[in-house]
Amino acid sequence: MERYLLFIYLGVCQLHFANGLQESDGSVFQSHMCATIVCLMWFRQALCDLGGKLFLHKYATDVLTSMGTIPKGFRPSTLASLLEEGNKFHLNSFMQPVLSESNLAFKDLHWDLDNDGVSMSVRPSQVRVSLLFTLWNCRMIPVPGSGLQVLSRHVRFCLFDFKKVLSNIHTIRATWQSKSPKTWTFSPRVTGILPSLLDGDCFIRSNSQFPNIGILFELGITYVRNLTGHQGELSCGWAFLSLFDVNGIAVPNRTYEVAIHGGTPYEKDIEVDPTFSRRASLLGQLVMARKQPKLLVKLMSPASNLRNTLNLLPETLVGPKCYIHLLGFYRQLLADVLLKDRINLQNADLISNPVLATFSDLLEQPDIVDGLRSMWFERERLLKRSEKRDKEFMKQEFVNVYYNSAYPLLYSVTLPDNKWANDHVEISRWKYIAEFLQKTREKGSSLYSLLSPENIHQAFDISETTYDLLGTRRKMTIND
Repeated sequence: MERYLLFIYLGVCQLHFANGLQESDGSVFQSHMCATIVCLMWFRQALCDLGGKLFLHKYATDVLTSMGTIPKGFRPSTLASLLEEGNKFHLNSFMQPVLSESNLAFKDLHWDLDNDGVSMSVRPSQVRVSLLFTLWNCRMIPVPGSGLQVLSRHVRFCLFDFKKVLSNIHTIRATWQSKSPKTWTFSPRVTGILPSLLDGDCFIRSNSQFPNIGILFELGITYVRNLTGHQGELSCGWAFLSLFDVNGIAVPNRTYEVAIHGGTPYEKDIEVDPTFSRRASLLGQLVMARKQPKLLVKLMSPASNLRNTLNLLPETLVGPKCYIHLLGFYRQLLADVLLKDRINLQNADLISNPVLATFSDLLEQPDIVDGLRSMWFERERLLKRSEKRDKEFMKQEFVNVYYNSAYPLLYSVTLPDNKWANDHVEISRWKYIAEFLQKTREKGSSLYSLLSPENIHQAFDISETTYDLLGTRRKMTIND
């Protein structure tokens, strides 16, 4: 924004200066007018970069609304647009350590003595909010018209205070039945491990002191227009579950039925579908109550063992419950490398550690994370109780499983590129990952994959094995 204001300021200055020279020197006047035009052209291009996508999304939505293809309460997705801007609101960004104000230490990663007074481990981080929730279903969600083909139904959620997004944004894919298209459900029964993208069990962590903090749920669809082939994303409404009452007391853990509103989270009194108006008479409201869109969600407190793992994570984070143990191992490895093993804590040189170097890329590909989860679950079942109590042993086992599952897949050329809401690509990736993991089980390691001429991998790059602290750290913001 500062760049755009600078262009305006330069243009105005050029105009004033040129007006003063108009009568005295025509050549100088012409040169300054040319400079003014250049500034205005830069400003025009900057405005196009800033608002072009938003304008196109808004225009497409207005066209669909005027045609009656979508209800008047639908909007371009607010959270999807934030995810497209970069990795600021992605999980991998919030998992990185935050430097303190002095930039000489970490704000959210500390080393501490264990209860035995000898061994060291990551200091647990107690926060104001540490909860689990289960997203059950969404009811009475309007169905788009026949001119649109819906590729994905999903819910994106984050922490929110009606002014700004306070956390990363996580997406849960919904399932639905043709006989009941207005009902979205989550966590379907599947054979084997449930894909994290479909898992409605999630966690939230926040140490924010904002009094009106809560969970923002945005219902969305990814669609393609049958006539033009244009693909886009729409918000089908949003719901907000406040985590504290007006007195600042935490809301009780129970199941909540939350009303779904139309428009964006920054708009008020917008209905998803004005056909079922809430402004009807009292009798009409009672009749229409069951036809209003609602979201069913259950708040829970984590068990003690899960709470201990959650306390290893950053102060502000949301995500699927099935990721908690994997993220906990990552933070422990991060603390080992950055706090325990470095001789000089002020040294910011590249660090040789393939797990830390590639974990951020892994979090961008949920199906590979699911493969890692599957392999770790199988390995953990074979461990003895004494081994599970040994923290160093468990970390090393996790690293071994990582090298034999996720690491080779991240740089495989044979694995199709991940594409959102593309069933063909998603099925192909799942099939390839499942076959790779099965061969790894049979061979006992992934070494065969790295050496086999049948498997093509990307050309080696030093970034695959080196962790760049300054390049991956998350800058401290007001949200922290």
